[in-house]
Amino acid sequence: MPAIPDLSLVTTTVATPADARRLAQAALQARLAACVQVQAITSHYRWQGALHEEAEQRLDCKTTAQAVPALLALLRAQHPYTVPELVVQPLQASADYAQWVAQEVAPGASGAA
Repeated sequence: MPAIPDLSLVTTTVATPADARRLAQAALQARLAACVQVQAITSHYRWQGALHEEAEQRLDCKTTAQAVPALLALLRAQHPYTVPELVVQPLQASADYAQWVAQEVAPGASGAA
């Protein structure tokens, strides 16, 4: 059995469901993520000296550690925010799930789950 690659979770936020869908689809079509989960959240933050409370959409992108640099580049290039949240966390997963992620992110992936 081939070695299971390290997995990563890349998180970002956007203001609208349309932007979330656009970024999720771009990551999946480029095969830089195997799965992107989108969730409505409320963010509280300081920006340019003022406190803000905004509805946002959080995207959690499951990917391989090797694909993280390319995924970050895609998100930076297509993100609507001036300073987007781009957070990378290592993941531990079951062998079957990790293998599926690796297959989906790999060049020439079959798309079969």
